[in-house]
Amino acid sequence: MVLSQLRDEIKNQWFVTAETEITLQQSKFEPPATQRQAAIALDKAQRSYEQKQKQYDLKKAQVRAELINLRSQMNLQQRVVDDLSSVLAAFTVTAPAEGMVIYKKDRLGQKIKTGTSVNPWEMVVATLPDMSSMLSRIYISEIEINKIKPGMPVDITIDALQNKYFPGTISNIANIGEQLPNSDTKVFEVLARVDEYDPSLRPSMTTSNKVVIRTFNDVIYVPNESVHAGIDSVPFVYTRDGKKQIVVLGESNDKYIIVEKGLDNGTPVWLSVPENPEKFVLAGRELIPEIREKERELARLEQERISRYNNSGEFAILTGDGGPSGQGAADAGN
Repeated sequence: MVLSQLRDEIKNQWFVTAETEITLQQSKFEPPATQRQAAIALDKAQRSYEQKQKQYDLKKAQVRAELINLRSQMNLQQRVVDDLSSVLAAFTVTAPAEGMVIYKKDRLGQKIKTGTSVNPWEMVVATLPDMSSMLSRIYISEIEINKIKPGMPVDITIDALQNKYFPGTISNIANIGEQLPNSDTKVFEVLARVDEYDPSLRPSMTTSNKVVIRTFNDVIYVPNESVHAGIDSVPFVYTRDGKKQIVVLGESNDKYIIVEKGLDNGTPVWLSVPENPEKFVLAGRELIPEIREKERELARLEQERISRYNNSGEFAILTGDGGPSGQGAADAGN
């Protein structure tokens, strides 16, 4: 189409040149100036005709070169299509053994699926997990992570398998915490190994995990929210007999705290501050020296831990967060 337009322009210019030549022939009876003007017009028409012919030849060469380039690109793409077709015809995924197939994840953590590009140097698209050795992923808050140690027992339950319990053991604890989506609390990833094999277990099942940190027998414990801090942070509880009983506290978890001294088994206590707390009588002042001694011992142990950390030559940035609180009523338990 481009060359056809140029040919039309050349033909039209030929007619212009012929008309200018006739005009020059007819001007021989005109004054010399008119004859000179007609000769110049003929010269311009002839040069324009020659320029259009050269432009046509140049454009024709360009079109031919472009066609050669396009044909080369087409041949290259055709070879790629042929290679892909031959690979696709011979592409068969095989597994080394029978078992459940799990699609592999790429370096971004995305599961391989239809349309995913496979690295030619790593053409694994799926794996066969060892169903006899399974791990349960747990997220422990930064407040409790120091209590978790490798080798601790774990009670594992599967949400989809009711009334089934599996023993487990802590196998790995992450060194760096992370923040899960829609959560303000830092957590650490902990892996628990399932010690018993069950064919009903499947990867990615939701589990509930209870890590047994320590076990106490024959102790008195109360809910955390029943313990209040008095003057100089001395802990006490409100009892139903109208006392603000000072207590010596021991180990605790997210629900309960052990009372080493100050309470008898079965003593009713208030979870929240009762009405007219000023009427309650403070009792157990003789326990304050023991409480102070425990505080000094804890401070000493913490200072030793900080000293060991500073001497290790390693540094880390720590961030803190607050803890929950609640209200209610309960009895001291054994």
